[in-house]
Amino acid sequence: MSTLAILGGSPVRTAPFPKWPQPTEEEEECLREALYSGVWGIGSLLIETFEKKWADYVGTRYALTCTNGTDALYIAVKAAGLRVGEEVIVPPYTFIATASSVMLANGVPVFVDIQPDTYNLDPTAIEAAITERTRAIIPVHIGGRPADMDAILEVARRHDLIVIEDCAQAHGAIWRGRKVGSLGDMGCFSFQSSKNLTAGEGGAITTNEERFWSLCFSFKNVGRVPEGGWYEHRVLGSNHRMTAFQAAVLLAGLERLDEQTDRRHANGQYLDSQLSQIEGLETMAPDPRVERNAYHLYIFKYKAEEWGGVSRETFLRALRAEGIPASSGYVPLYRQEAFVVDAQRMPQFQGKEIPYAKMSLPVCEQAAREGVWLFQSLLLGTRKDMDDIVEAIAKLRRHLDELRRVEG
Repeated sequence: MSTLAILGGSPVRTAPFPKWPQPTEEEEECLREALYSGVWGIGSLLIETFEKKWADYVGTRYALTCTNGTDALYIAVKAAGLRVGEEVIVPPYTFIATASSVMLANGVPVFVDIQPDTYNLDPTAIEAAITERTRAIIPVHIGGRPADMDAILEVARRHDLIVIEDCAQAHGAIWRGRKVGSLGDMGCFSFQSSKNLTAGEGGAITTNEERFWSLCFSFKNVGRVPEGGWYEHRVLGSNHRMTAFQAAVLLAGLERLDEQTDRRHANGQYLDSQLSQIEGLETMAPDPRVERNAYHLYIFKYKAEEWGGVSRETFLRALRAEGIPASSGYVPLYRQEAFVVDAQRMPQFQGKEIPYAKMSLPVCEQAAREGVWLFQSLLLGTRKDMDDIVEAIAKLRRHLDELRRVEG
């Protein structure tokens, strides 16, 4: 009788992990308030209240809601003044919106490699990618871990570049005493279904600069300006507005965000301490400047060569059979067809060679081969839940011979 669940043995875990989202009576009460307010969109006090509370929470003068995190990035890129063909430096190990927002604004995403011990944008590689056409940098706080904002901001200041933080996975993360979204010129958040603060969809842009707030207001609000008339449109904007129902759900969820983030952080630190002791795994490097990791993703590295050549895909299938949901994560964005084929139809590339098809960034490609993700809802569990994760992986390691049979 085999021991591993994938070969017919008993799994380590059969109980489900915490579900996400986790609605409460507070969400129901806020939704009821929105429903009976009679103001379901423009002019809703709930939207105004959430924007004020989100700015206070992040630590910025302004917060502006919008339809989703992808639109937040697009609006911020537009507010940065990007012209056709100008460049924005982005990491390749991220969700497509980080780069597609630049492309859709008729800019050119310039992919710069990531750090091997954080999977965040590598500040030491940015300088070589800067040209006279570079307009901005979009660092991503991948998985909820803040990027090295000290180094990134230092490069940006020297070259007069705008910094737009992609905080879609990092609600409540803290870098040296400040929350992400307050460090760069603008911060962009997503409230999509999987995010640590969610309304199903939704987004927000944070900034300390009135000019960026005003521009973002216009681009998301059909070109209106804060001080202008209702039918006065000074720029070409679109409708990227949030509804009162989304704001209602976010107001309720915000009350629990810190408690949930602290729990994820503590569980992530515990997993680091335990998984780092298992041969063939490598956890992300600690950094005292990261005072709180939001852990939208808990990421570790699977070293196939130290597991007797057992592929990551086999490891993941066996881990799932033991009752632990896990994912292999991103592929390099420059390998996506949208950036290799669709780019040919974009005005910024007319008459120019598309750079992405021949691109190779070794650290990103290594991350795409060896990264393993656990999603944030798992980290809302108990210490026993974390021990089950550790035990399932340790079990696979103890029975490596059986795992090799699965590899076949």
